[in-house]
Amino acid sequence: MKPGRADRVWSVDEHLADILGKIRPLEPIALQLLDAQGCVLTEDVTAPAALPPFDNSSMDGYAVRIADVEGASEEFPAVLAVVGDVAAGSGELPAVGPGEAARIMTGAPLPPGAEAVVPVEWTDGGLGGGPATTMAGSGTAEVRVHRSVDARAHVRARGSDVTAGELVLPAGTLLGPAQIGLLAAIGRGTVSVRPRPRVVVVSTGSELVPPGESLAHGQIHDSNSFMLTACARAAGALAYRVGAVDDDPATLRAALEDQLVRADAVVTSGGVSVGAYDVVKEALSGLPAEEGRVDFRRLAMQPGKPQGFGRIGPDRTPLFALPGNPVSSYVSFELFVRPALRALMGLEPADRTTVRAVCPEGVASSPKGRRQYLRGRHDPATGEVTLVGGSGSHLVKALAGADALIVVPEDATSVAPGAELDAILLD
Repeated sequence: MKPGRADRVWSVDEHLADILGKIRPLEPIALQLLDAQGCVLTEDVTAPAALPPFDNSSMDGYAVRIADVEGASEEFPAVLAVVGDVAAGSGELPAVGPGEAARIMTGAPLPPGAEAVVPVEWTDGGLGGGPATTMAGSGTAEVRVHRSVDARAHVRARGSDVTAGELVLPAGTLLGPAQIGLLAAIGRGTVSVRPRPRVVVVSTGSELVPPGESLAHGQIHDSNSFMLTACARAAGALAYRVGAVDDDPATLRAALEDQLVRADAVVTSGGVSVGAYDVVKEALSGLPAEEGRVDFRRLAMQPGKPQGFGRIGPDRTPLFALPGNPVSSYVSFELFVRPALRALMGLEPADRTTVRAVCPEGVASSPKGRRQYLRGRHDPATGEVTLVGGSGSHLVKALAGADALIVVPEDATSVAPGAELDAILLD
């Protein structure tokens, strides 16, 4: 830590700006389509050919010429000779001449000479009242059409979705299922993307026991590592949970060294305050220059006052040292780690929506000079946000029932009932 900065209290905004100023997006790699889901494109993708690549039918029915069915009705149907079948994937297509029709399936190419498709329901060739075997069986010599159609009716035109050379996905697009489907439809098997960051989550504390194991006196279950791993995955990362590390600096340093090989970022919880057994602070303060640097700070916020951030190891992997109380850890992740992970992916860091909402009950007290984050439930219909639980940073049940963080500004020591506050929506 630089001289003269040890006692400085950082604002939330200053700490986040310092983090984002040191985060660089991950280098692009080429991935197969399904491996690229959740990643961000680093190239503009254009269509090599039109989509669909040919005129095709949007219905099961009959491909016809317009003049042949003009004026057709139930009383006076148009009677057409069936010259063949056209299924999806058909290669050689029967030509449709005057007085003729071709039986056609959805997605099948429009045969030469045909100008429209008559749905099977408008004929005696299926659900319209004729023999059901007409569409599925060996065929029939003729079909009766009970309605006329306009030109190009029930035809998907070539290039109606995408034209050849058209930009379909710009660089910076986050690839979800629909985008993966589009890439496959235009024939792309691989794409250049920034990969999802690999995040290693480590909780510290000799008192921590994995869920599912019995607790001895003085022990608690390790919830933070599970919560933070889930947070990282929800943010789009590939997250790996490491078992809790005892309160021993050498053990923690060894564990981190082992994990750096698979990490684009490391998140620890606990051991960042000023008391005895603050193992993270003890292990990572004053690292040799060749091993990186981690700064430990006090922030003007509640919960989450003690924070640590730096870059360690040969690749200067970002490390986020979060406080150990569950709510403090969660709030810290939302405010600092989530934006950083998005920056690693090449996305805009901020993605949570903040709204102004009425707080009916107000806030009885808030620490002066600190930005307070309270758990709340937001009702978009009324524009209100209500408090959930108290302000204690150990209240995980209240956290589980919240869908927003209510923000009380640094200069407020209380909030009157009915006043408006910022609410960070967590859904």
